[in-house]
Amino acid sequence: MESVFGSNDTGVLEVTDRALSEILDIRSQEPEPEKLALWVEISGVSGNSYSYDVYFQNKSDASRDDAVVELGDIAIVVPSTSVASISGSKLDLGGDDGSGGLMIVNPNSPVLDELPLPEELLNADLSSPAAQEIIRVLQEEINPAIASHGGRADLVAVSDSIAYLRLSGGCQGCGMASVTLSQGIEVAIKEAVPEITAVRDVTDHLHGSNPYYEASKK
Repeated sequence: MESVFGSNDTGVLEVTDRALSEILDIRSQEPEPEKLALWVEISGVSGNSYSYDVYFQNKSDASRDDAVVELGDIAIVVPSTSVASISGSKLDLGGDDGSGGLMIVNPNSPVLDELPLPEELLNADLSSPAAQEIIRVLQEEINPAIASHGGRADLVAVSDSIAYLRLSGGCQGCGMASVTLSQGIEVAIKEAVPEITAVRDVTDHLHGSNPYYEASKK
């Protein structure tokens, strides 16, 4: 059994040696890797399980309420909105030989009526100034950029400083969708609407029929 590193947020997320080695190897290919933490957050629900966004972002972006798991040369950040759902989980590599890529073993199950599923957000009021500004950013900046990939992003709802988006076209089912969201769309929205603290993808990616990129095997 591989050892598990300690953290300053004990019990939120355990990380095995082999997963940590993989994370450090991937991070070493990023610009200024020493500034980056691995962020792990709940992005939605697939069947009876959670789905996740796992990405690199500056550790300095973590807020006081986020859980920060210190693992020597790198930190794992779990945003405050995901802490309860991820608490007690383990980050490991899939497969006996670790060839299956990063995977999260989570003892928690989603309580569906507590999650902002697309069906519950279809009739959300989008008349607020924040919602209208997000729609403008999507129409004028984001959608023209991702149109070359056959993709489109639409605002579904704004609630509690969180913007909920649905991706369609080439972005639905795309293995790079989480990267597009976190490194492109979310950055643009937060810059234009500072009161927005997070952007959530409520797309049913399992049924995407024509992704521009093949879904990642990791």
